[in-house]
Amino acid sequence: MRLGVLDIGSNTVHLLVVDGYHGAAPVPAVSHKVELRLAEHLRADGSIDESAVKTLLDFIEKSLEVAEDAGVTEVVAFATSAIREAPNGDSVLAEVTKRTGVNVDLMSGERESRVTFLAARRWFGWSSGQLLLVDIGGGSLELAIGADEEPDAALSLPLGAGRLTRDWLPDDPPSPKQVKKLRKHVRAEVANVAVRLNRYGQPELSVATSKTLRQLARITGAPSRDEGLYVRRVLTRDALGLWTPKIAEMPSAKRTDLPGVSVGRAKQLVAGAVVAEAVMDIFGIEELQICPWALREGVILEKLDALPE
Repeated sequence: MRLGVLDIGSNTVHLLVVDGYHGAAPVPAVSHKVELRLAEHLRADGSIDESAVKTLLDFIEKSLEVAEDAGVTEVVAFATSAIREAPNGDSVLAEVTKRTGVNVDLMSGERESRVTFLAARRWFGWSSGQLLLVDIGGGSLELAIGADEEPDAALSLPLGAGRLTRDWLPDDPPSPKQVKKLRKHVRAEVANVAVRLNRYGQPELSVATSKTLRQLARITGAPSRDEGLYVRRVLTRDALGLWTPKIAEMPSAKRTDLPGVSVGRAKQLVAGAVVAEAVMDIFGIEELQICPWALREGVILEKLDALPE
């Protein structure tokens, strides 16, 4: 079947069209996206502002046209933390349904973590053993651990790179005092939940699934996208420790000169690095292996698994 998956994330709204069937890996056919950064378009009360809602609605309408032109038989839509935590999130999704006819699955943080874990497990396979997942989104941090397709523990924390940049790093570049305060906050939050994952033992493989972590890996020397999907890419603890203070000293315009850093994500990179460093230090992770699949692919895999053989 040809399936369209519409991912309303905290940073990017993305339609991915794939060809797939039961028991096969999905093959991407069409990609259509916009960096809306909903996590940065919030009013003082945390609600999503009108301009962002309008842009979102317009993009979804255009995405449905793209899906129809591509011959998509079904569109599956879901939203994550930016919509989930906004006071007007339900009304935004109601407006989406009213205007476009699309029903959006509002994922809980735990489910987001579990579905992303499924994608990572399928990518790396059973031979990877006990797997630890780390995903730094725009609005939240997802962590999960387990040896099966269903993790033993799956958590979501409000430590997304976009959210933290907005709330803790107002200056560009941020002051050393701002970075220090953020670092203290993030480490306290991660340490507070560490026991809930550590009780399941040490992972045999630690993996990263988000664009923030892919960009950090690229900055620290991982191969570029041009070298193909199956090239091994890693983010090491030592390299991250060397680069985090360098990134923090750069204005966001300068960060775009770094390999793999987009204009839309440059401002969030410091907060992402602070979170990544905290997770790697507190869980004793020396190396995160980058996984090309993440939440979207997990949603696709669940849908394909439900098809008749």
